[in-house]
Amino acid sequence: MQTIRQTLIDLLSGEPLGARELSRVLGIREEEVCDHLVHIERTAGARRKKLTTLPFACLDCGFVFRDRKHFTRPGKCPRCRGTHIETPRFQLR
Repeated sequence: MQTIRQTLIDLLSGEPLGARELSRVLGIREEEVCDHLVHIERTAGARRKKLTTLPFACLDCGFVFRDRKHFTRPGKCPRCRGTHIETPRFQLR
């Protein structure tokens, strides 16, 4: 029986997936997925892999959150103040 983090690592080794998709597969909340991703990022370095993130993007003005270090969704776009933000996708490489 695998732990949640081991299952996450297996899922992220395939195609890029979003936090919502991962939460549905695992049966946990999105916030819990984000908490696990912080630890998986550290573990990936030890395994000579990297957790890559296709960044958040504002769907109203197109602003891309390139330098964001947090895995949780931002509340508002800094450019247009819109809240319609596309979620990122994560993958282990």
